[in-house]
Amino acid sequence: MSLPRLKRRQFLQTSTALTLGALAPELLAQVAATAGSAGPFQCMGLRIGEVSESTAYVWTRLTAASTRNEQGTVIPKRGKEDKKRGKGEGKVTEPVDGLSGACPGAAGQVRLRYGLKEDLSDAVTTPVMTAAAAHDYISLFKLTGLQPGATYYCISEVMGPQGPVAGSSVRGRFETAPLPDAPSRLRFCVMTCQGYADRGHPEGHDIYPAMAAFKPQFTCLTGDLVYYDSGDPDAVNVRLARYHWERMFSLPRLVAFNSNHSTYWLKDDHDTLSNDSGPGASMGELTFAQGQELFRQQAPMAPDGPSFRTIRWGRDLQVWFTDGRDYRSKNKLQDAPDKSIWGPEQKAWFKRTVKESTATWKVLVSPTPMVGPDRPNKRDNHANENFAHEGDELRGWMQANVPDNFFVVCGDRHWQYHSVHPVSGVREFSVGPASDAHASGSPGYNAKYHKFHRVEGGFLAVSLERIGAESRLRCELRNVKGEVVHAWDASRKV
Repeated sequence: MSLPRLKRRQFLQTSTALTLGALAPELLAQVAATAGSAGPFQCMGLRIGEVSESTAYVWTRLTAASTRNEQGTVIPKRGKEDKKRGKGEGKVTEPVDGLSGACPGAAGQVRLRYGLKEDLSDAVTTPVMTAAAAHDYISLFKLTGLQPGATYYCISEVMGPQGPVAGSSVRGRFETAPLPDAPSRLRFCVMTCQGYADRGHPEGHDIYPAMAAFKPQFTCLTGDLVYYDSGDPDAVNVRLARYHWERMFSLPRLVAFNSNHSTYWLKDDHDTLSNDSGPGASMGELTFAQGQELFRQQAPMAPDGPSFRTIRWGRDLQVWFTDGRDYRSKNKLQDAPDKSIWGPEQKAWFKRTVKESTATWKVLVSPTPMVGPDRPNKRDNHANENFAHEGDELRGWMQANVPDNFFVVCGDRHWQYHSVHPVSGVREFSVGPASDAHASGSPGYNAKYHKFHRVEGGFLAVSLERIGAESRLRCELRNVKGEVVHAWDASRKV
């Protein structure tokens, strides 16, 4: 269904432009250049994902206006008297395009130019793609033949009969992975759990400029990137689910960051459907299967294939991304050896590829905890008793096969911690939520597990460097402003 164009003036305010200028001058220039253009536009910027040493995906979406709808109706958060989670349909009484933060789509054509020079004088030009309502006006470019260990610049251009439409282009940049035999000197970030109403700043979460200041080669967005069941409103149909992505990822700080960094996107429960959801569930008219499709549509990643994957960043680092939603057993089933979160195919793939890897450091980035500890009433992850069989199996396998050069980074939990499992010795970092206001729920400090524990927001910043024949790794839990609150150092001879 084609969405109507926004019938309001375009909302470009001087104060917003000044803030954008302080955040990213190139983004300010792009916003200013839209003045007087008829569009369509790309007000959600670019998303650059699944970057390897030779390939990358670049995502864009054509929009009817050059900025998000800043003067639309605000749906309030759920109050105590409201219906329970996932049942708040009655809050939306007008077209979704009229809601605050909406970015109605627009049909059109778009191409991408990319190259190693910032002025794009060496640019490769992709074929033109058509942005249509059937795919929410999204275009996904797969780039191949890239040079390893390089910085690429790109520009996404809306095309008209006479060529690029003036004032509708968006620029970006990204870095490719080095070859597997190149020493790894790099930085990366991991974040998770970003609420919209409690983001802490009107233009987006403080962690985004803080992560940008760290200058990571890549960043992992580790689930719960939107909350369909937040009640403001609940995403009880496909259009409202897309609205959650529109209002979150059109925030200026998120646009600036995602347009200029290599990323890897993982999903969890809230950005697939609802709390602790799995296959077969539904919320209003929205089904779990639709939520799976919507995430693939919104993330800069291959539109099909397994949701679990691994990426090598040079000689010293390999990262595994697992999926905890697509293959899981129902939470309410009694725990047993065949009860699973990962499913047999993903579990076999993980064990095989981790054993085959020659990387100095091996890192599992998981949307949910492997170690914890978690709250005793939770029933959804490997740190919970009702998935104890598979949790014990996986931690035991890690202890036996990668005891010294492996650790877990998890999302999902709304507090930061550095834990070591008291039996298996598996090490885990919980990165914490994207804002302090979103932090809550910890069962408290546990001396048997915790090396560090903190109920506030932030992210994980990891750095690797090669000193002679030694690879040095540093993991820093940082607060939302980017200040280090805990660090762990390790080294290995190569």
